Order: sequence, then structure tokens, then C-alpha cells
Amino acid sequence: MPDPHTPPDARPRPARDPSRGRRTMLTLAAAAVVVLLPTACDYAVADTGGSGGGYGLPSGHGGHGTHGGPTSSEVETVPAGETQTLDPGSSATETSTTGTDPTGTGTSETDPPETSTEETSTEETDPPPPAAPEILGNDCTNSGLDAHTGFQDAPRCVAVAFGEVAAAALSPSLLITEAPDSVGSGEAFTLTVSTRNLLRDRFLGAAAGGYYRESSFLTPEGIQRGHFHTACRVLPDVTEAPDAEPVPEFFLATQDNKGGAGVDEVVVPVTGIEGSGTLQCAVWAGDGSHRVPMMQRANQTPAFDIVRIQLG
Repeated sequence: MPDPHTPPDARPRPARDPSRGRRTMLTLAAAAVVVLLPTACDYAVADTGGSGGGYGLPSGHGGHGTHGGPTSSEVETVPAGETQTLDPGSSATETSTTGTDPTGTGTSETDPPETSTEETSTEETDPPPPAAPEILGNDCTNSGLDAHTGFQDAPRCVAVAFGEVAAAALSPSLLITEAPDSVGSGEAFTLTVSTRNLLRDRFLGAAAGGYYRESSFLTPEGIQRGHFHTACRVLPDVTEAPDAEPVPEFFLATQDNKGGAGVDEVVVPVTGIEGSGTLQCAVWAGDGSHRVPMMQRANQTPAFDIVRIQLG
């Protein structure tokens, strides 16, 4: 028990831990930087002498000039979030943005970190819709051509509305499933044609004025009404597109009141064709007024097929 008559300064004191003192000094130094330099501007400050660091502002940073921070010869700035090498005796807790007040009265508060709306916003906006295409017209009002009358005359302007178009799942299609590889000059043959979603019940005679005269119509179930054509012609040259004007060697329209939803098959008899060379035979669907049926999408293949047969 100490002698009550011994002066307080003469009493023995416990030995201090040098490392503890060093950490205390570092903590007070970090807190001092925190007090002087708040962390609201996303900068980190490191002592160029390597004695540890804290978070704050570069000297003279706008909006905090009254805090009297370290001069440019004493600190260097690095982007916030960069790691810095601390003195071996320090730890992450010694550089906390809320440290011990140097006066020993408690902790000091720093400005809350600012959050950039550009960094935290994750909301994506849909791109604006494409501009509507500029059209040349949708009727014959501005056409200088005579009106089409349903006969096979041209050039004319057809004012008849396109009419109804089937849904993609019910769009009509055609395929030649059987055809000979070659035939002799004048030899008759057959083509087997598979049709899908085509009711072959509507055909307006072109010679009677029914060509491009009627709009397209569907059945109540959404199936295309119409027929299909078959034509064969001899190709004068297989290295270039042929002239479309000449009348083909064979032509037939099939309207037999059959077909409809699903798949159906038709055998088309082709009369013998004289000559030699490459014979091109094509089949394509038509609505009641001979137009190739419209499709829901632009990238759908229309209802047609073609084969080549060696003739002679």
C-alpha cells in the first residue's frame, strides 16, 4: 500500500508498452486528419512520408477551404477506393472515417459520403420506336396510270384493297414432292404437289375480268381461300434470269374445292413439251384473284416451289 505521505509524482508508475503508445499516436494522427479533412468528395489522402494515412480532401478543395488541410508538399491524392501501404504497426481500424476526437471527449462526426446518381442508377430505358416509313401512297389517287379493270392489262393502277392476311401459324405453303429428273421431247409427266393451309375453292377467271379484282379473304377458321398455279417453261440460259414476258409452255390453275387446314396433296398432269434443254416447272398459291397470298411477317417464305427437269 502506497505511503499517503509520498508525493504523487514520486510514486512508481507501471512500464508502458512502446507498441501501444505507437498505435495511440497513429490513431490520434488519423483522427486529426479526419477532423481537418472530411471525406465527402471521394478523394483519399496519403502522407508522402509513409507514416500511415486517412481519408480526406486535397488541399484547397472547393467547398472545404476552411478546413486548412495539409499542403501539397505533405500529401498526395489517389482515387477513393485505392489501397494504400500503411505503417506495419497500423491497422484498418486506425484509418476509419470516424475516429477518436484528439481532445479525448469522444468521437468526431464526418460528412456523410456523397453518392453519385450516375454510379448507383441501374434503370434502363427502352429505345424510342423507329420512325414510321415515308410511303409513296396507298391508293391510286396520285397515280398517272389508268385504273385496272380486272383484265390482264398493264401498266395500270390496281386500287383494290389487299384484304385479309392469315396468321403466321396458318400461312399457306406449297412443295413439289415428286417430279421426274428428265423427260423426252413431247413426253407427258406429272408433278405431285403438297399444299398446306390453302382452301382451293376460289378462282376468278382472268379472261372474264377477275384478275386482281377481288380482295383476299380467309375462312372463319383463318385459312386462305384461293387456288394454286402450275407453269413450266424452257430456260434459254441457266446463267441469267429469264425474260418474264413470254407465255410458258404449260400453265394450269387448280381449283378443286379441296384442301383447307393442314396438309393435302394434288397430282398435276403436265402435257408433253417439245424441244430440248432445261425445263423449269413452278407452283405458287393464289388468292381468289390470283395474287400470291400475303404473309404475316416479311421473313416468311411465300407459298411457292420450283424444280428443274432435263428436257429432250
